[in-house]
Amino acid sequence: MAKVSRKVNRRKQGRKNVSPFSMCLSATSFKSIFWWLLLLAIVTMIMFFGLGSLYTETVIASIEKRETASAETLYRSQTRLADQLGKTWQVVLFKQVYPGQGQTLNLRLVGFPGSAELIHPQPLKITTATGKVFKAADVFLEEAPAPTIGQYDFQDILSKLPTEPLVLSIPQPGDRSIDINVPHFILQEWQRVMSAE
Repeated sequence: MAKVSRKVNRRKQGRKNVSPFSMCLSATSFKSIFWWLLLLAIVTMIMFFGLGSLYTETVIASIEKRETASAETLYRSQTRLADQLGKTWQVVLFKQVYPGQGQTLNLRLVGFPGSAELIHPQPLKITTATGKVFKAADVFLEEAPAPTIGQYDFQDILSKLPTEPLVLSIPQPGDRSIDINVPHFILQEWQRVMSAE
């Protein structure tokens, strides 16, 4: 019996302490797995951000309905668009419905700090992708609530506009203008506001 136990002890002494992980993977295998996981994470992020950008068009504008205490109903589409210099403008098309009195349909442009001041009264020039030009009358005949706000009568114009991209041109001194590109899906929002009941 003593001889057997000695043999067992000798076997134990000859063995090295081996971790269960090192038996499965070598150092090069760990590096390989690390790089594959890193590549998978990068591809996943690219897909996530790439697919997210496909849906940004649909959330830029939204239609809202409000009822006021005077029984007036207000429908509006509000979005932010940049002009040719990269300045951001809030673009709001709104329809006010007065019970028994009719309705108004106006486009309001609000420049954020640093935007150019608007001159009143000046019509808004609207140019379609095919080159057709419309002019909307300035609602602020004398003075606007702030120097970077303009509001224009769209009552008779919106129904004539095709659902294609267009350019809003706000006149400036001389022959200059502030140009804001409006994508076709915003025009679709505007037409839904116009037809809202």
